[in-house]
Amino acid sequence: MSVVLKIDREPVASDHLLPLLAGYQLLPQLARELLIDRAIASVECPPEEEQLARKQFFERNQLSDPQQIQLWLKRFGMTQNQLDRLAVRAQKIETFKQQTWGLKLESYFLKRKRELDQVVYSLIRIRDADLANELYFRIQDGEATFAEVAQEHSQGSEAQTGGLVGPVYLSTPHRALAQILASSQPGQLWPPQRIEEWYAIVRLEKLIPAQLDDAMRRRLLDELFRKWIEEQIQQKVAIEADDSDAIASPAANAPPASAHPTSAAAPSS
Repeated sequence: MSVVLKIDREPVASDHLLPLLAGYQLLPQLARELLIDRAIASVECPPEEEQLARKQFFERNQLSDPQQIQLWLKRFGMTQNQLDRLAVRAQKIETFKQQTWGLKLESYFLKRKRELDQVVYSLIRIRDADLANELYFRIQDGEATFAEVAQEHSQGSEAQTGGLVGPVYLSTPHRALAQILASSQPGQLWPPQRIEEWYAIVRLEKLIPAQLDDAMRRRLLDELFRKWIEEQIQQKVAIEADDSDAIASPAANAPPASAHPTSAAAPSS
């Protein structure tokens, strides 16, 4: 089937499409999808999985009758075969992830576990070292609560929450702060620590260890897939500009004003 893209009833020349995609920074995305299609070309899904994938795709896109399907095909310039492949594509990608990395997830999880643990902690940031020490001893001696001191004195956004931060992944805070939290016990109050321009008073409130449950498996599979596809793009994709031809633009494809006799005339000066 031949597909023609028209803008305001004027066709966009096929030899302009790649320059247009380059101009709109869409070539890397096209290359990514082509690499994925190559990877999943040999993937076989059980018939019941494909059937469920089609059902979910059609429900998600509200394609419940032949008329809606025809409108969809017309809108995207697709054939019925292309639509059928698209409907099961996501399932094939998931199957590819499982086949490629499913047996490696446990070791990858253990390697990444420390970064995947979550923490809830209290934080006060002060630029003045003497004030930071004074506030630390006030909290330690019970003269004021951590939340009270944070609300009154902390110079970071955590002042709005009484110093409470999280839960966040242990990889989220500044590296020096993450090291303090990783070596802390819940309830442990640290004296002011110099972190860049700040003196930070920190207390670990709660450690939430990461678990390799279904949600974590999906997250790690997605992470490994993203890393793989980026490597594939770096290794296999070359985008080369041909300076001998002018780069096409929407304006280059637009018809001259004379081609629109019904358009309003420009006002005379």
